Amino acid sequence: MGDVTRLGILGGTFDPPHNAHLELAEVARSTLALDQVLLVPAGDPWRKRDVPVTAAAHRFAMTAAAVEGRIGLAASDMEVRRAGPTHTADTLRALHSQGRGPIWFILGSDALQDLPHWRDPRQIIALARLAVAARPGSAVPSDQLDRLLPGLAAAVDWLPLDPRAVSASAIRGAIAAGRPAADRLPPAVWAYIRAHDLYGGGR
Repeated sequence: MGDVTRLGILGGTFDPPHNAHLELAEVARSTLALDQVLLVPAGDPWRKRDVPVTAAAHRFAMTAAAVEGRIGLAASDMEVRRAGPTHTADTLRALHSQGRGPIWFILGSDALQDLPHWRDPRQIIALARLAVAARPGSAVPSDQLDRLLPGLAAAVDWLPLDPRAVSASAIRGAIAAGRPAADRLPPAVWAYIRAHDLYGGGR
């Protein structure tokens, strides 16, 4: 990984990682000519402290399975190994301390609108550019970005992708109810879910 110069970071709970996550990572990699995109499962997602989250070890294992064999994509356990709540600014600072970069942080426009409520949002846009895909119904006009956070417009690179309306929570619900879900998941992730009886779907 020492030869990587243009790095993308796609963070998330990945509970479970699904096809839309991989599509977003692939489009960011090709559009921005990134050498590598790291999918980074949150260890302790601070925005989900009040909801059940699958154990980090399972979420990282599923993420690693999802990207296995995909050129330019890899999974990182750096947030899983970190104690305490997971914050993007801490991850970006850690990467910069390792000499990594330049860095693009990949997210949807719904998360972009929420960015001012994250820890150290100004630090985030100082440490990374933002590669943003518009989720259905949540596009943010460029002229409004600086109203969210001063300097935000200059930090954004838009991705030519309308991410599929795929929800990890909907996938978990479908599995729990015994409804089809495999078509929304990488085959290796579906196999892992079945092997470990995750999400209450049984065998």
